Parts: sequence; structure tokens; C-alpha cells
Amino acid sequence: MLLESFFKLKEHGTDVKTEVIAGFTTFLTMAYIVIVNPAILSITGMDFNAVFVATCLAAALGTGIMGLVANYPIALAPGMGLNAYFTFTVVKGMGVPWQAALGAVFISGIVFLAVSLFKVREAIVNAIPQSLKFAISAGVGLFLAIIALKNAGVVVDHPATLVTLGDLHDPRVLLAILGFFIIVALEYRRVHGSIIIGILTVTALSIALGLSKFEGVVAPVPSMAPTFMHMDLNGALTAGLLGVIFVFFFVDLFDTTGTLVGVSHRAGLLDKDGKLPRLKRALMADSVAITAGAVMGTSSTTAYIESAAGTAVGGRTGLTAVVVAILFLACLWISPLAKTVPAYATAPALCYVAVLMTRGLAEINWDDLTESAPAVMTAVAMPFTFSIADGIAFGFISYAAVKILAGRFADLKPAVVVIAALWVVKLAMF
Repeated sequence: MLLESFFKLKEHGTDVKTEVIAGFTTFLTMAYIVIVNPAILSITGMDFNAVFVATCLAAALGTGIMGLVANYPIALAPGMGLNAYFTFTVVKGMGVPWQAALGAVFISGIVFLAVSLFKVREAIVNAIPQSLKFAISAGVGLFLAIIALKNAGVVVDHPATLVTLGDLHDPRVLLAILGFFIIVALEYRRVHGSIIIGILTVTALSIALGLSKFEGVVAPVPSMAPTFMHMDLNGALTAGLLGVIFVFFFVDLFDTTGTLVGVSHRAGLLDKDGKLPRLKRALMADSVAITAGAVMGTSSTTAYIESAAGTAVGGRTGLTAVVVAILFLACLWISPLAKTVPAYATAPALCYVAVLMTRGLAEINWDDLTESAPAVMTAVAMPFTFSIADGIAFGFISYAAVKILAGRFADLKPAVVVIAALWVVKLAMF
């Protein structure tokens, strides 16, 4: 059988039926991205429908390559956190045109590709302290949380206290809170597709209450022309955006590597040394998807931890990923449904993703202040400065400074000192 020989199903203890079910399971857990990603990126002025198409195609391309070339049951799509950084920090915060921001994403993908080909990735990853890796993940989660609470109207600005509680009499706010409760309860009961169920439930109630308009379900595939090939490479190569390129590369590097190792470990796909076979091929899938996604009009693509849902029901090969890729392509015809979903319906999904990401704080060594203090600075700086980049900068600078002042020189790797110094220069001069 062609599928058996190509994906080595028997060797991995699986079959076609199991792989297809695993693919559907993974897709249901991450399908929310086709709604949430265009909703976030459209805040920059990018065309919603064009970003919707780019999201579906980038996810299908990256996941398809992961399945066909690397033979892993891991799905990719535009990353949560990276899309928020793109929108709220780079475009809205720094005033960078979205075209230049797309150029920065494209360049970060090229750098990622080079790093994957020349095995620089291992050196970089191994040089970064574990505490900062966990803190960055948690910080991105907290950053997503404050964006979600803002979109839902749960948190609003205040001239005296900066932020305060929103209007809990507003039905939109109450629907967003209800959506979060639904997602968490369904996840606890292990209901597959809980996030998309929560989003669609809030959307349906919103339409029933007359708070939003139903746009339809199926329509011809929208045009990608408003975003296709609109990245500005010259604008991205200015000194002010070098740090942005670094953040896109840095966050995606650890996000993808961590997800690949984590999901593969749960699925029993690591080798005897605990290493990931065919790692270069897997990273190639991500880097190609990043560059292609920037060309089409979306922020950085990364591996999704939701892939663990598919491996939990038996997915072990790239056939699972291929099924997910096909389903993302099928999504191209449901753009009206995506446009129907209001921001306060996607906010619960962001809050739940934040819950998952902040679990990294539990892995920090709290008994060692030289580890825990920089980690906390990293995590809290991201939401409080409304910038992932500034959070990473605070983390590296505080880690290096604390270790040096505490006399813990042996804990410091040269790469950490160099990165910290570069952030100091960046913050001082740019």
C-alpha cells in the first residue's frame, strides 16, 4: 500500500484510520486560528479576507511539508503571540507599516532557514538559560491575556490607575466571560474542538441577541491581492527593525523547537538519546512556511502544541499532518463565517491559550533568585510594556547583570552576555 510504505505506518504502530482520526482531532483543536489570526492582523489595516486566505494557505503549506518531508504528526499555522507582537508592538506600537513588518517576517524566515541548514540552532538553543525559555513562553501567554481582556472589554484604560475593570453590565463582556468558562469546562472534559466550540457558541449568542451580524458560511475563495507580495524588504532592513527581526526569529525558534520536542516526547518519537530524528527537515517545514506566509500576507508560522491532541489518539506519522493540511485548504471556502465572529468571541480563545502558556512558570527554579528574578522580569515586562521584545530584553539584561553581581560567572555563557549587550545597545541607541 502506497500510504503504508511512504509514511511507514506499521513501523510506527499505526494505520490509516487512526492517522485520519488524529488529523481531524488536531485540526479541531487549532481551527480557531483561521478566525483569530485575520481578526488580529486586520487591526493593522491589512485586508481581513486576504489574511484569512494567507492563514489557511500558510498553515496548509507548513503542515503539508511537515507531514510529507519530515514525516511527523505535527501541524503548523501562524503563531499566537507572534501575531500579537506583529500587530500591537511593531505596527501599532512602533508605527511601522504592516508591509515593512511583513518584510521583517520574511527576513526572519530566511535567517531561520540558514540556521536550520548550518546547525547553528543547537548552539543558540543550548546557550539560552532554561529559566528564560520558560519565562518567555509564560510572558507571551500573559501578553495574550491582557490583549484578550482588552478585546473583551473586561479591562479598560483609566487615567489614574492605567487599567481598571470594564463594564460588567455590557452583554458583550458577559459573553466573552461565558466563552472562557465554556472552553475551560470542555477542555477539562476532554472534548475535542473545545476552543472552536466556545468561539462559535459566543458568536451564535451574539447574533441571536442582535449584537453582531451573520455574514453567511460558504463563499468563493477571497482574493489575496491586497496582501500578496506586499512585504517591504527595504523598510524591514532599517536599524530600527533589526531588533524586530531578531524577536520574530528568536520567539519562533524556541516555540517551534519546544513544541517539536514536547509533542514528539509525548508520542514516543524521540530516539534513545532523547533527540529528535529528522530535526532539520522539521525546521525546514517551519522556515519555508514563514517565508511563504510573509509573501502571502501573514505573520510568522510555527509548530502548534495542539498537535498533542492528535498524538493522544494515536497519530504517529506525517499522514496525520497531511490530513490537517487538507482540512486547512477546505477552510478557504468559509471566509464569511470567519468574518461573522466578533472580537469578544475570539478573546476567550486567547485567554485559554494564555493559560496553557503560563504553565512554564512552574518549571522555574524558585529557590535560586538569580534564576527566578530575571524570569519574573521577563514574564511581567511583556504585558506591562505591551511588548514581547522589551520583555525579552529585560530578561537577558537582568539575567546577565544579576549573575555578574552575584559572582555566578560560571552560570553565564558567552552567548547570553553577547545577546544582553546587544539589547542594551538596541534600547540605548534605537
